Amino acid sequence: MSDKVSRRQFAKIAGVSAAGLASPLELAEAKPAAAPRGDSGFPAGFVWGTATSSYQVEGAVNEDGRGASIWDKFVRIPGKIEDGTTGDRANEHYHRYKEDIALIRDLGCKAYRFSIAWPRVFPDGDGKPNPKGLDFYNRLVDELLKNGIEPWATLYHWDLPQSLQDRFGGWRSTETCKIFGDYAGYVAERLTDRVKNVFTLNESGRFVQFGYGLAIDAPGLTLPQADVNQVRHNTALAHGLAVQAVRAHGRRGTRVGPAENIDVCVPAIDTPEHVRAAEIALREMNAGYLNVIMTGQYTDAFLKYAGRDAPKYTDAELKIISSPVDFLGLNIYAPQNYVVPSDQGAGFMPLPIPKSFPHMSSDWLRIAPETIYWVPKLAAKIWKTDAIYITENGTSGDDVVSPDGKIYDTDRIMYLRNYLAQLQRATAEGVPVRGYFLWSLMDNFEWVFGLNKRFGLYHVNFDTQVRTAKLSASFYRNVIAKNAAGA
Repeated sequence: MSDKVSRRQFAKIAGVSAAGLASPLELAEAKPAAAPRGDSGFPAGFVWGTATSSYQVEGAVNEDGRGASIWDKFVRIPGKIEDGTTGDRANEHYHRYKEDIALIRDLGCKAYRFSIAWPRVFPDGDGKPNPKGLDFYNRLVDELLKNGIEPWATLYHWDLPQSLQDRFGGWRSTETCKIFGDYAGYVAERLTDRVKNVFTLNESGRFVQFGYGLAIDAPGLTLPQADVNQVRHNTALAHGLAVQAVRAHGRRGTRVGPAENIDVCVPAIDTPEHVRAAEIALREMNAGYLNVIMTGQYTDAFLKYAGRDAPKYTDAELKIISSPVDFLGLNIYAPQNYVVPSDQGAGFMPLPIPKSFPHMSSDWLRIAPETIYWVPKLAAKIWKTDAIYITENGTSGDDVVSPDGKIYDTDRIMYLRNYLAQLQRATAEGVPVRGYFLWSLMDNFEWVFGLNKRFGLYHVNFDTQVRTAKLSASFYRNVIAKNAAGA
């Protein structure tokens, strides 16, 4: 078992990082069933989608003027990537995007969340733009629309231009934040005639702590906690500047918001006291990023615990950070904390996760479907949002190719069936979840695990680049057709 930490593992460090309060099968094989009648499914107009990110799938890192990113450098440090692979080739999506869009269409998805590679558009992060870089995303967007798929763009999914890391220390400097705002405005001005939904930064909670605090991810730094807290504040500032830039340069009707791997807090028991404790915990464990974005202030408990390590900021920065958003994107996989009420501290106590807790093929990915019920339910109450999107949810699997050439990933189907049933429970109770993006469309470069962990609905042979639908692709197709879980 690997001693690496995956891109979504926060069981032991999430509290410190976020709040500082706690240490094709044949497609005809499975024909979709008819859509349900009455209130037995998800709300009408529910957005069904899937997702990828630029560095994980595009490849072509040295083509058409793309600049280097921090991940291009990081993957070449010996021992950092479990299998020694890189994203140089990945899925060759840069050249095979039409083929991949056909896979999305065959699922019945009406939305696709992709990320834009900042160094493909601005090779140095700022300065002269690269027309060929933006041209790729224009082609991608046009092909999506041609196939009846709505494009949802993410401005930043971890591939910071290496030049900004070299010149300013990356997110350690507010110069990078300002440049990100300029980049966001440039992209919004040129794409939002067709891209109506934009996410700012993906998973600040991951790339800050793992990249600047623990050296697990790019750029591979181990800074003191005070500096890590300041980096996190800077990413919140970058988010706010990007929101303002999209508002200023985007077309009328463009919507914008964050996509965050929220530190999941679940009541250990469904009683009023435990639910209240989980509500407090969700706010406080996410006080260093999401809460300040949604409220414009750091909580007293966060500042007290951080003490001298608290970030330095101005009222003007808090106003920018809390620029109103149109929706809240939440990446939800597994619980980091089951909590119980407590008379001490902030009013809750996180419980240790037992070693026997069931998990998927990634040991961090604990099987707890109730997380996707409780988190949006509590988040909607805490931050008074009326539009939540599950921007990532899914699981890795062993995905063995059978002698008949097919992949019978019943483990993934089990995971998805149970999580989607809990999400449907939430929407039935009026929780304002408006859509769901399954991670991931296809197997890809899974960060520190390289090509060893497979999250896709489509299996990818990375030698031949052949895509093959897993059984879960038929499952998801049926869910979308029925607009209901339990397919």
